[in-house]
Amino acid sequence: MSKGTVHPLVSPWGRFGLYSYFIDAPEPAIVDTGIGSSPAEGMIPALEKLGRSIDEVRWILLTHGHIDHLGGAKALAELTGGKAKVVIHEADAHLLRSREAHVEEYVNGRSRYLNAPDGAAAQTRTTQAVISGEMEPSVLVRGGEKLSLGGDVTVSVHHVPGHTAGSVAYELDGAAFVGDAVQIHGAANRFPGYEDPDAYRSSLEYLRDVLRPERLYLGHPYRRTDGREYGVELDHRQAREALQESLDIEGRVRAAVAGYLRDGLRETDSVYSPFERVAEELAYQGDPTLDPSPFFTTLHGYRTRFGNA
Repeated sequence: MSKGTVHPLVSPWGRFGLYSYFIDAPEPAIVDTGIGSSPAEGMIPALEKLGRSIDEVRWILLTHGHIDHLGGAKALAELTGGKAKVVIHEADAHLLRSREAHVEEYVNGRSRYLNAPDGAAAQTRTTQAVISGEMEPSVLVRGGEKLSLGGDVTVSVHHVPGHTAGSVAYELDGAAFVGDAVQIHGAANRFPGYEDPDAYRSSLEYLRDVLRPERLYLGHPYRRTDGREYGVELDHRQAREALQESLDIEGRVRAAVAGYLRDGLRETDSVYSPFERVAEELAYQGDPTLDPSPFFTTLHGYRTRFGNA
């Protein structure tokens, strides 16, 4: 097994497949952790099939702070005997330190559009169930760092905000682990999710034009416009296709939202209210009430950016 070899570790969760990755190196790393149960139920048996043990892991590299990517961080760190360093961008570190921060994020964002009187309580229950514990990160990054995994294996950190303020891509020998920074047409909800549309677009352009990955590792089984899923590893052609399609889709969403906001927001009886006309223009027929509600997260981002919050 060559050093720096990447092995996908797939964990199920509801309607989603959660993608984590094991980097075989002198100081082995796992990129993203899934939810609280993922390390014990998914990673341990997967690593055993590779002839490896979870207590060998020395780095836990988090691409961003959402619960399905950091939920297993504390559990995984404990399974390594506390020997693994947990890395996250400083802008998302509060989501590792506090379950309550996830509830606050919900209350201040998508909850404004969901008719869910017990929404905050439900979010609290979810965070308790799927985040294995609150913890202080070992290493805070800002982008530009190089992390040595021992020998000649080095991971470069690239800040790619948009999906979250602290989203990062980890680059290893031409491969980029981007978590949810590249959404294409979304995953199970079939709509791309990002908090800051301008930052999201800039990050996609950076990945396409500057980083230019030879291989791209996504955070979920994201879909093309025609509904076909990308696999866990995209080659150079597929990576460029996914980045360009993500940009094209963002442009269509931006144009629809901008026109609608110029005309003014209107509350309706639609499940998509107050963005019913945007959903119609984009032919979006998914259920926007299913968490994590990327439809409302994304459109709230445009509404905030265009000064109509």
